[in-house]
Amino acid sequence: MCQAMEDMRNQTLKEGAINSAKRMLADGILTLEKIAEYAGLPLDEVKKLKAERTT
Repeated sequence: MCQAMEDMRNQTLKEGAINSAKRMLADGILTLEKIAEYAGLPLDEVKKLKAERTT
């Protein structure tokens, strides 16, 4: 049960980071590298989020 709770917590944290990155992308001021750094996400994931916004 503890592993399930840990997995749920990690998923919630990642979702929060993704939402933050999406807001930063929408703002359009920061570079992709800075967004990745501030959100704690891999640069490739931020690039993917940007691509999803433009399609």
